[in-house]
Amino acid sequence: MTHSTTAGKKLKKWAASLGVFALWIGLWQIAAAALSQEILLVSPGRAALRLFQLVQEPEFWLTVGTSCLRIMSGFLLALAVGAVLAVAMSRSRFLYAFFHPALSVIKATPVASFIILALVWVTGRRLSIFISFLMVLPMVWSNLDQGIRNTDKKLLEMGELFRFSPWEKARYLYIPSVMPYFVSACTTGIGFAWKAGIAAEVLGVPKHSMGTRIYEAKIYLETPDLFAWTAVIIFMSIVIEKGFLKLLKAANRRLQAREQEASP
Repeated sequence: MTHSTTAGKKLKKWAASLGVFALWIGLWQIAAAALSQEILLVSPGRAALRLFQLVQEPEFWLTVGTSCLRIMSGFLLALAVGAVLAVAMSRSRFLYAFFHPALSVIKATPVASFIILALVWVTGRRLSIFISFLMVLPMVWSNLDQGIRNTDKKLLEMGELFRFSPWEKARYLYIPSVMPYFVSACTTGIGFAWKAGIAAEVLGVPKHSMGTRIYEAKIYLETPDLFAWTAVIIFMSIVIEKGFLKLLKAANRRLQAREQEASP
């Protein structure tokens, strides 16, 4: 009974989402028909047809794969560096005082400003990696720093009492406390990495990138291409975000299961 109720709720949720999606497509079609100028607003059917044509081109997959690799490289690098900074800055007042102003400035600076500045320092093909890394880094550090600071003080005192090693403190005390903040950082950061990375590609115009294809579509007034590539970017961002978070949650469940097995 419970299973059928859950399935019914999921079905209703999917039906509602599909209905809302269809409504927006209908409004899009009405707006395109009212304007009757493809150069300003292409119809959903024309955009879908162009997307179908692009998918059949070998260069399409090379472009999508290259952009994904660059953006996710910057994102993963930000996760690693942000985690190291959060741990180091929580243990050293000097490091906190030294890095905190820089991270605050990065967080407050508009993406476009960093992209233009970075074009002086790095090549176009590496720009999206650098910008994705730079924009996500403060988010990761901020969330993990908050998680570390919010670790239960009584549990830390217990760890001291039972003479936990640094590894045991990290595994049994800090990681469970930080994990929700880490998931939050990933959820926010991966979407922002895509936005920043694609913006960097649009301005940097590297070879084999989705941002470059969007830039070319704008320059040559190819509105169907613009809408088709935008749809691809949105789809890839959602799919990668959902997939990454599922892997993260699965890894967290395995860690918790191992801890339960190890506990007496």
